Amino acid sequence: MADSFRLDIREKMHISKKIAEAERQGKPIFSFEFFPPKTEQGVDNLYDRMDRMHDLGPAFVDITWGAGGRSSSLTCELVKVAQTAHGLETSMHLTCTDMELEMIDNALKEAHDAGCTNILALRGDPPREKEKWKAVEGGFRFAKDLVTYIKKTYGDHFDIGVAGYPEGCDDNKDPVSLMQHLKEKVDAGGTFIVTQMFYNVDNFLEWVQNVRKAGITVPIVPGIMPISTYDAFWRRVKFMNCRVPSEFRDALEAAKGNDEAVREVGKTLVAKMCRRILDAGIVSLHFYTMNLAKATEMTLGELGLVGDRTPPQRPLPWRQSLGLNRREEDVRPIFWKNKHKSYVTRTQDWDEFPNGRWGDARSPAFGHLDTYDIGLKGSNENNRKLWGEPKSLRDVADLFVRFLNGKLSSLPWSDTGLSMEVCDIKNDLLDLNKRGFLTINSQPSVNGVKSSDSIYGWGPSGGYCYQKAYLELLVPPSMIDGVIERAVEDENMTFYAVNKAGDLRSNAPGEGPNAVTWGVFPGKEIVQPTIVEAISFMAWKDEAFRLGSDWARCYEVGSPTRTLLEDVVTNWYLVNIVNNDFHQTHEIFKIFEGLEVPNMGQEGVPVGERVNGTGEKEARN
Repeated sequence: MADSFRLDIREKMHISKKIAEAERQGKPIFSFEFFPPKTEQGVDNLYDRMDRMHDLGPAFVDITWGAGGRSSSLTCELVKVAQTAHGLETSMHLTCTDMELEMIDNALKEAHDAGCTNILALRGDPPREKEKWKAVEGGFRFAKDLVTYIKKTYGDHFDIGVAGYPEGCDDNKDPVSLMQHLKEKVDAGGTFIVTQMFYNVDNFLEWVQNVRKAGITVPIVPGIMPISTYDAFWRRVKFMNCRVPSEFRDALEAAKGNDEAVREVGKTLVAKMCRRILDAGIVSLHFYTMNLAKATEMTLGELGLVGDRTPPQRPLPWRQSLGLNRREEDVRPIFWKNKHKSYVTRTQDWDEFPNGRWGDARSPAFGHLDTYDIGLKGSNENNRKLWGEPKSLRDVADLFVRFLNGKLSSLPWSDTGLSMEVCDIKNDLLDLNKRGFLTINSQPSVNGVKSSDSIYGWGPSGGYCYQKAYLELLVPPSMIDGVIERAVEDENMTFYAVNKAGDLRSNAPGEGPNAVTWGVFPGKEIVQPTIVEAISFMAWKDEAFRLGSDWARCYEVGSPTRTLLEDVVTNWYLVNIVNNDFHQTHEIFKIFEGLEVPNMGQEGVPVGERVNGTGEKEARN
């Protein structure tokens, strides 16, 4: 692949560069702050929220550091997951509070190894049990010292943000002294400024002028706190000693007691202040989300920065990881299309990642299935609530139908809902599942849509995108021979079929990759980012059946539901089919015309048993 395309898909890593690009284009950007939750369930919920908020298009997210480093390990974990699995450019807070040099070194190394290239260097608040801030032996006293150390140790790897205080901070209300400290932090190597939260825009804009008069030229990112509830608003205001304009006081007082009304009023007020900030020439807004999404999304919608606007153009048809050495990765197997976090985890130990072509996947091998983030998510109880207790194949198929209709949030093989591209083949998929063939992955064919297309487009402007129809599903053993015979009859179809025991069947001409998406772009070589390939399919096979087994184990041993699901996992075949004629979308489904899995509504009968030896509809009439 041409080097020029690698540069196209490699987004700017440093926050200061992202802001400079936003200024050049005259388009505002925004970012989110998250903090480490206190419970394991809270962490899982935050990961789900990060995943959803990724689609809003933040320029970056940042993760706070607990006072005294008590949540330091969790902060590092959140940074790694956000950066590598969710593909979010991440900035890690790092404080001096209760931090010995060894702890700082460890945190910086973890951030570096996760691919993180942005640090927000802070002095930090004193631990709750201490009234005054005090440096630990061997640690740093001031944020400027931390900035200096990071710059000396890592050079230009990290973009280093520093804090700005338009309304003063707890232990220093002197604006002259604070401005001197800010300049010292920037002179030591700070490359952008993130401010404390505020609601008084007049004071903020005056402060910005004073910052520039002091000779500080780095970008300023205002901290914005959305308004979720009346009580939460005043708690944060009092904690941060914010100045609240009378407009805010009067409007929120009138809505007090009605959380929905408060959010609506808050959305309008915060959006109005953001517009004033943007109109003054500031191009970046940083939202303190408090690990919540609704109020932030409402404010961004009011500003016209999300919602009906055209979604950000994708560099590739799948979500990129921004982990160390992965930014130029541009080829992946299609099998993990709906489990991207799992794919990143299983390949995290690779020394290099496919770029330009798919190499030999035997070395390095895919990671083991006992790695964190592999397998079914959620507790047994929550999964039973989500998927109920299916006792027949009809019950299982109904779950897949509900998922396709958007009435079920996830399935074991798909962490999120369907993408818009499935609309072209949705009726075909519904029909297949109603007849007992359980579909877990698919894509329609695409014949030269523009790269700017909001559904199928990806890659640089001025290009055209293509893809072959792809179908992946579970087929009972009694019907696998008939399905294979039909697939072989069509010269355009190639397939792989395998059961849990490893009985692999295929008509593919070799083990090499078969590109199922590709793009043609001006002045560049053809890009082939998604492939079907034998060795990676066998790795996915293990994971796919593991997910089914995990689902079965949500139920009591010997229960009808567990018996049913274990039968599917143990005996059925995982099949993928590619129609190599990219002009055809629906022909791939003709392989299954007239076929229906027997005994779908019966309990206690092995699913997929032959009826009169065929499985054809006519044989059961």
